Amino acid sequence: MSDLAADLELAASLVREAGQLAARMRGEGLAATAKGSLSDIVTAADHAAEELIVARLRQERPQDGILGEEGSAYDGVSGRTWVIDPVDGTWNFFHGLDWWCSAIALTTDEDVLLGAVHHPATSTTYAGGPGAPATCNSERLEALVDRPAAEVCAATYLHPDRHATAVGEAWRRAVSLPATLRVLGSGTMDAMALATGTLGVSFQHDVPLWDRLPGEAIVRSLGGVRREVEAGGVTWNVLGVATTVDQVAAALADGR
Repeated sequence: MSDLAADLELAASLVREAGQLAARMRGEGLAATAKGSLSDIVTAADHAAEELIVARLRQERPQDGILGEEGSAYDGVSGRTWVIDPVDGTWNFFHGLDWWCSAIALTTDEDVLLGAVHHPATSTTYAGGPGAPATCNSERLEALVDRPAAEVCAATYLHPDRHATAVGEAWRRAVSLPATLRVLGSGTMDAMALATGTLGVSFQHDVPLWDRLPGEAIVRSLGGVRREVEAGGVTWNVLGVATTVDQVAAALADGR
């Protein structure tokens, strides 16, 4: 087994265990605490799932660095860093919606190497990277089919208090392009819908690494692309099939 294949296998195992732990804890009952806003919350399951992943990584990849959404941080000596999102879509998770997952990426300073995502509601595990095939429950996924924005569904999100700002103006230009929109509440799960061809593009501003890298790795493995765009005073992350990404990026940037 190559080093990358072994890392992919480990990553898939980590997110399965973390997602299953979080799901069990949700079934037993949880409280939530607000982080940055009422919609940005954290639970004990977020912390427990991250601790589980960190403990295994410290044992199995002790030379690698770690960066976790819930505060875990270790400086490695290998030049590689594992980026952890123990529960992506915590609002959905806490309120009983199933569009949430556990996710992880392995990255260097140059590029993301791989990502893995587990969706507990369907017992589905995705894995892949720019230099590795993308899989769903170990079965190869098909390459993405490029389409224009007018033919795809887009996933996006904008905080309500930003709608009447320059950020909102940029967003409205972009949302006028796709055939339809969905606001689903988990950026990484949105990326998995891109990976399976259900969606054609996702875009949101100021996306942290743990919300971006796992999904990006898998989508790029299938021929998708990612672009960063400065518009409205923020940085937008646009991910999906190439033609739609180019169109959305141009619409965001128009008038900046």
